[in-house]
Amino acid sequence: MKINVKAKPSAREEKVEKIDEQNYVVSVKEPPIKGKANEAIRNALAVYFRTGSANVRIISGHTSRNKIVEIK
Repeated sequence: MKINVKAKPSAREEKVEKIDEQNYVVSVKEPPIKGKANEAIRNALAVYFRTGSANVRIISGHTSRNKIVEIK
């Protein structure tokens, strides 16, 4: 399954908000430095979808706030 994610790094709290079936907003506390925010987004989505973080992969948008994420 592929979803669109709008990332909000350096947020006050971590949360995953479902906008519709394909669009999510993911807020994480980590800053967007050296991939820390991307890793936190992967972990937050893994918890939300109840799967391992190895099953969550950022396909595009590694340096953008708008990402496409594949979840197995």
